[in-house]
Amino acid sequence: MKQFAFAIAVTLAAPAAWAAEKLPLSDISTYLNGLKTVQTTMTQINDDGSLSTGKLWLQRPGRMRFEYDPPDSAVVVAKGGTVIIHDPKSNQPPEQYPLSKTPLSIILARNVDLARAGMVVGHDFDGTSTIVSAQDPENPDYGRIDLLFTGDPVELRKWVVHDGAGSRTTVILGPLTKGNSLNQNLFIDGEPGVSSNR
Repeated sequence: MKQFAFAIAVTLAAPAAWAAEKLPLSDISTYLNGLKTVQTTMTQINDDGSLSTGKLWLQRPGRMRFEYDPPDSAVVVAKGGTVIIHDPKSNQPPEQYPLSKTPLSIILARNVDLARAGMVVGHDFDGTSTIVSAQDPENPDYGRIDLLFTGDPVELRKWVVHDGAGSRTTVILGPLTKGNSLNQNLFIDGEPGVSSNR
C-alpha cells in the first residue's frame, strides 16, 4: 500500500484565469505558506492505471488525511512526523513511515522555502501553468514532488509525487474549501468514518 503513502498527486479545480507567465518561486512559496487548511474530494489515478476516489484534508504544518471510498476504504494520515496507512483489505496492522522520507514533507513543512539550495530541480512554464519540481536536497533518493500552478491569483492545480522506487500517482481534486476549522480527530484516528463526525 505504499502507493497511498508515497505517490500522491493532486489536481485542484481551476477558476477561469490562467497564468500568463512563469510564476516566481517566491510567489509560490508565499502561496503555499498561506495554505493553512484545505478540504476537498479527489479522484486518484494510481501508478497501475486504476482509479480510487475519496476525500482529502490538509492542515499545515504537518497534517494530512486521505480517506478512500469503497472498495479501497483505505485511510492515510500524516501527523507528528509519521505517515500511517490503514488498509482494511490487507488484514494487517497499519503501516507507518516517516513523513520526512516522503516528498509530501516539502509542502507540509512549517515554512516552505523553494529558494533553498538544491530543493528545486525544475522550474518551467508550459504556456498556461508553472511547474516546479522539488525534492529534499539532503535526501534526493526519497523522490520528488512536481507542483503545477496557475496565476492571477496564484493557485495550485496539481501535484505529482514520484517516490524513490519510481512510481507515481495522480489525484484530481474537486473545488477546495480553504481556511475552515477542521476536526482534529481527522488526524488522530486513522480509521474510516471519522470524517462523518465532522
